[in-house]
Amino acid sequence: MSGRTDARKCGENMIKIEAIVREEKLEDVKEALQKLKVQGMTVSQVMGCGTQLGYTENIRGSKFAVNMLPKIKFEVFVSSPEWEEKTIAAITEAARTGNVGDGKIITYEIREAVRIRTGERGVDALKPGADQ
Repeated sequence: MSGRTDARKCGENMIKIEAIVREEKLEDVKEALQKLKVQGMTVSQVMGCGTQLGYTENIRGSKFAVNMLPKIKFEVFVSSPEWEEKTIAAITEAARTGNVGDGKIITYEIREAVRIRTGERGVDALKPGADQ
């Protein structure tokens, strides 16, 4: 037996939230998540394009299309649908400018989470540890 528990059988709801936002909204979103007391997040610099499509730039007299724009990607794990909604609302409020290119938020159901240090699984792996 592997020791793995199926989160759905245990009635646990683990959700991953990914948000792609404008670079200049990094601190606003980070502060909103901290105010909400979200315990952990991963932040990455990424490149992407959507409706915004990029822009054209003149470099030494030549035009270049810049199709991929710098963005910030937040990854957050929460333990219930209620926290999912609160987190989405906080990110949306902090990241919205009302212009094309504000970004996207996507959520995923998580089958399993494991805290490597202790071996805790499921929702327990998402909660802050006693020594954190």
